[in-house]
Amino acid sequence: MKVFLGDKFRFAAEVGVPGPLCRVDLWAAGRRLTCDDNMAYVPQFRRDVLDAAAWLRSGGGSPLPFAGLSAEATHRRLMQRAGDDEPEADYRLRGRFQVLLWGPTTAVFVVEISAEEFIEILEGIAAALDAGQSESRS
Repeated sequence: MKVFLGDKFRFAAEVGVPGPLCRVDLWAAGRRLTCDDNMAYVPQFRRDVLDAAAWLRSGGGSPLPFAGLSAEATHRRLMQRAGDDEPEADYRLRGRFQVLLWGPTTAVFVVEISAEEFIEILEGIAAALDAGQSESRS
């Protein structure tokens, strides 16, 4: 059974039939984020999704750290010095605003969505993945 959550023009996920691997497609701002790799290892991916929801619920990610900069400009500034020679303070600051660290295929799209709506979608993804795991254990 496929499960679709959210709105593709904001943030959405479509979860396929879970097994050890599961097809998960993600959209943000009308763009498919998972065009290169949409297969997830369910135990790890489910844990990562729930971690992201918990992080957001605890207030992670807001407000943006630089007054007057757009979300896109903030991302560029946070990533400007990322790498091996990045100062520890920059690394910690950047870490406060990273979300969707769910694998090697990532992209930057600005989407306005409330934390509550985003958390609801993330928890729906986890529930859909968990339902498949419960069925496979029976």
